[in-house]
Amino acid sequence: MRFLSRTGRRWAALGLGTAILAVAALTRTQWYQDTIGWRIDSFVVEAYYALRPPSERLFTPDPTLAAMVQATLAAHTPTAPAGPSPTPPVSPTATLQPTPLPESVYLAGARFEYQGLNNCGPANLAMTLSYWGWEGDQRPVAAYTKPNPGDKNVMPYELAAFVGDETDFEAIVRVGGDLELLKRLLAAGFAPLVEKGYDIRRTGMGWYGHYEVLLGYDEAQERFIGHDSYVGKDQPISYELLDTMWRHFNYTYIVVYPAEREAEVLSLLGPAADETTAIQLAAQRASDEIFRLDGRDQFFAWFNRGTNLMLLQDYAGAAAAYDQAYALQASLNLDDLASPWRILWYQTGPYWAYYYTGRIEEVYRLAITTLDESNPKPPQLEESLYWRGLAREALGDVEGAIADLRLSLDYHPDFEPSLAALARMGVSP
Repeated sequence: MRFLSRTGRRWAALGLGTAILAVAALTRTQWYQDTIGWRIDSFVVEAYYALRPPSERLFTPDPTLAAMVQATLAAHTPTAPAGPSPTPPVSPTATLQPTPLPESVYLAGARFEYQGLNNCGPANLAMTLSYWGWEGDQRPVAAYTKPNPGDKNVMPYELAAFVGDETDFEAIVRVGGDLELLKRLLAAGFAPLVEKGYDIRRTGMGWYGHYEVLLGYDEAQERFIGHDSYVGKDQPISYELLDTMWRHFNYTYIVVYPAEREAEVLSLLGPAADETTAIQLAAQRASDEIFRLDGRDQFFAWFNRGTNLMLLQDYAGAAAAYDQAYALQASLNLDDLASPWRILWYQTGPYWAYYYTGRIEEVYRLAITTLDESNPKPPQLEESLYWRGLAREALGDVEGAIADLRLSLDYHPDFEPSLAALARMGVSP
């Protein structure tokens, strides 16, 4: 067998090293992530879930701990003083009969683009902004909202912050929307961006969160039309299916608009123009749906009830609602494709509710379930790392807390909650 000379071996080693560096550089490019990276990522995740089904590791609250906390809270809740009756629940303000809506609407001018890896939020916001003439694409949105390409999710408030900070437009985020509101917005020339669930059964990926920009509706066919960054442009979605999948995210929507048209947007929103009123109405809607629905839909109704109470700072009520949601989820006969076990990737309400009712161990356990058991790759969810850090601090593991908070900043530099927590603890990022 003939061996390479010493010089030949050096050149071979140099060539191998150069090739490794070239491949490493390629994997960091946007082209790789958009064309190849997400396919490899999907394959690895599918293989991992096949070996370790997510349904075997669902979070379930400790009923004994929950009962103890509720009893303690009740014992320290002051009796309501005598006097006038409490303010009744909010109800929609009476309005004049609206002008009849057109039978169909389509808003032209929104550019379509497919999303990059974990980029449905930035891609859909870019398409929404393009309707108003913005010339950018998803890349600057992603750089602002998720500096780490592996970040699983962009929150609605982060998308709205990009609009306010980086463009000449404004954005408003609300929960508790309905189909008629979407039609009113479209008929008035506004393209609403909705956050909803998405069942990706054809690839075995299961349930995810997703965004979609709506551009029109057709009453005769009972459907909306929208750009779906995962599927394609001008995709139809029936009223019934949108309503079902939109429930998964508390009927959250974002409206982008020129600043000079703000009064018009607020008028279209009606009572929901006031954020607190919108949350109160959404809480009542969730309560109504709990008794009307069953199965997975009822799980989301309970979860929405918890989220809305959390937003109203009723943490005890929110924790009780989340307990019901998780108990129901554990009892449902759902396969891994239907189970919304990824929900804490997108909605962090349970962390707030359990933390502020003193259920610190459950905050830690919920974060562990979300971070360590949901993906074969290192955890890249800055919100869950932040809450695990707070839980560790409260449980006396200060070093672990600092490590989690710093890791969250590795994945999302300038993540304000983690920066504030580290500053409070007197340590540097």
